[in-house]
Amino acid sequence: MQRRNYVLGAGLGLTTALLTAGVSMPAMAQDDGEFSILSARYGTDRNNVDVTDRLRELAGRDRRVRLTNDLFGTDPDPGRDKTLRIYARDRQGRERRFEYPERAWIDGMQFTGWSAARWGDRAYNGGWAGNPHRDRVDDGQYTILSASYGNPGRDVDVTDRLRQLARRDRTFRMGNDTFGVDPDPGRAKRLLIVTRDYRGQQRTFEYSEGSTVDGGQFVGWGG
Repeated sequence: MQRRNYVLGAGLGLTTALLTAGVSMPAMAQDDGEFSILSARYGTDRNNVDVTDRLRELAGRDRRVRLTNDLFGTDPDPGRDKTLRIYARDRQGRERRFEYPERAWIDGMQFTGWSAARWGDRAYNGGWAGNPHRDRVDDGQYTILSASYGNPGRDVDVTDRLRQLARRDRTFRMGNDTFGVDPDPGRAKRLLIVTRDYRGQQRTFEYSEGSTVDGGQFVGWGG
């Protein structure tokens, strides 16, 4: 019994020492995310390029990556804001699209085999590259909780109206006529969409009056 306790204690002590020293534990501890990456593309609906191989190189260096043109060494659509789309499959075989706007941070923890770069499917033909209809699925990254339109102290709940608009179009231009109300006459208003991401953290999206809302990043938008 004393010998067994000694071995267990030594094992725990070694693990603690490795963590304290900053030595990495086995790759599985860092690379056992829920989604396996199939492909990645960077750009806009008009012009985009495959960056799967480049993303694989970056993943081997860092768990977190900031998205810029310099990162991929290309600007597929100069003068326009671009997006990185990562197409992935979960453990049940269901496909999901992750979107990251230019200058956003990518955290690879949710992806299987991220730092080991054990991912990518050269035969995958979905998304921007192959089947454009595949990009119309409602598999965005954020789930909408509520929506309000107006200004602080003078706003109205427009969640139900937003749901109606989402069923019609993926994008729409936002204003008083859109919601059928002007909660603060004579002043510029904004639409606030409160969401929750896959980790349960809340995030608020703000759109100024007259701007275009793109529902591609929201879960279940068209549905």
